[in-house]
Amino acid sequence: MTDAIAKIDIRLLTKKELEETLVSLGEPKFRAKQLLEWMWKKGVTDFEEMTNLSKSLREKLQEKYTINSIVLDKSQNSLDGTIKSRFKLHDGTLIESVLIPVPDHDRFTVCVSTQVGCSLTCKFCATGQMGRIRNLDAGEIFDQVIAVNQQCMETFQHPLTNIVYMGMGEPLLTYKNTMESIHWITAPEGLGWSPKRITVSTAGIAKMINKLADDNVKFNLALSLHAADDTKRDTIMPINEQNSLGVLIDSLEYFYKKTGNRISYEYIAFQGFNDNVDDAVNLAKLCKKFPVRVNIIEYNQIDGVTFEKSDENRLDKFAAHLTRLGVTVTVRRSRGKDIDAACGQLANKV
Repeated sequence: MTDAIAKIDIRLLTKKELEETLVSLGEPKFRAKQLLEWMWKKGVTDFEEMTNLSKSLREKLQEKYTINSIVLDKSQNSLDGTIKSRFKLHDGTLIESVLIPVPDHDRFTVCVSTQVGCSLTCKFCATGQMGRIRNLDAGEIFDQVIAVNQQCMETFQHPLTNIVYMGMGEPLLTYKNTMESIHWITAPEGLGWSPKRITVSTAGIAKMINKLADDNVKFNLALSLHAADDTKRDTIMPINEQNSLGVLIDSLEYFYKKTGNRISYEYIAFQGFNDNVDDAVNLAKLCKKFPVRVNIIEYNQIDGVTFEKSDENRLDKFAAHLTRLGVTVTVRRSRGKDIDAACGQLANKV
């Protein structure tokens, strides 16, 4: 076992554990606050850069601890300006993050991953074909925001404006780490972001949506819906067999009543599968219990999957019918599909 592996990642310690560690090293407790500020407010991952800590303390920390930061492995630029980045983690595993710029609207969004791979095996998603390798810790999620924000500043001379937890993995299956990363992104002692600029997307785990409500979270929630009846949703999303639409809608209604936070449905349109009039009627019914926005998304082809995207005429008719039924609809054209950076395509493909 190498020294690097034997060292403890200091970002995994709680504030109390950090204070106890520093006291054991002969330092006052307030050093913990300084150390936390370096790690979570400034995003520093090298003890040597923590210049208000004494050289002797930095050497002691370096001896026993590490900060397992992510490292850029490769970036790809799409013709539409989207940038996909692959990051290598300390154990050699890989994840992907996507920067989605919309300069005309001053909107620069990072799509972050929460797991290496995913266990949910949704039939249309490349990430699900990988299986779940492991969860990311809070620092690894946080680091994606820091790295892509720097990328955004260098490329567009503009900071990130929004964060979506819609990359690789299911955020609610690594609940503690997802919530801790959001804490450090939004806390005054962290990056200080407004939680209203953050959206967490889930494939639909009712008990965890209820937990979000009970924890009184402040961020927005998106449900990856993709079918408006249980028979079709069971076909493409095995998780629906344990989390039926009735149960999910009840949990979302509970979430909305407890938090008042914005909810959206993400709905990939598949040619001839979920894009007809009956589907629109069923979808409209799911939008009646609380205010919800439906984001219709173009399907992006992945290897080994027979689904096809709805043609533009069919997709526009589907959206128009929803609008007539009183549903708030946005049709989102794919971004970054030429570099496999669009919805459902993240799979560490070479």
